[in-house]
Amino acid sequence: MDDVTIYYYDGCPTCRSARSIIEGEGLKPRIIDYMEKERLTKSGLLELLKKVGMSARELLRKKAPIYDELVLDDPKWSDEQIVDLMLEHPELISRPIVITGKGTRLCRPAEVVKELL
Repeated sequence: MDDVTIYYYDGCPTCRSARSIIEGEGLKPRIIDYMEKERLTKSGLLELLKKVGMSARELLRKKAPIYDELVLDDPKWSDEQIVDLMLEHPELISRPIVITGKGTRLCRPAEVVKELL
């Protein structure tokens, strides 16, 4: 298996579980801590959305408190506005997202990662 990249937040149990599955296969993933250390750029987030095949609204993390505070279920928000909010509040980006030679997926539940390995 070639490279494995995981968009990751250590405080997320699903991220930790997906990482454990990957490492359990003897692979060492490239960890992208997009919440703190490697903030996404707009072009980077748009590319990631394209790879995962989801709209910004589909990739929204609805459990984030800021989701309710901003009333992001309101259809008034355009995808461009949602992307900008995701950049400002990376906790709005669902995780983990894993990239391998087999594709890019939002791995919720974590076992979905097995399809990419």
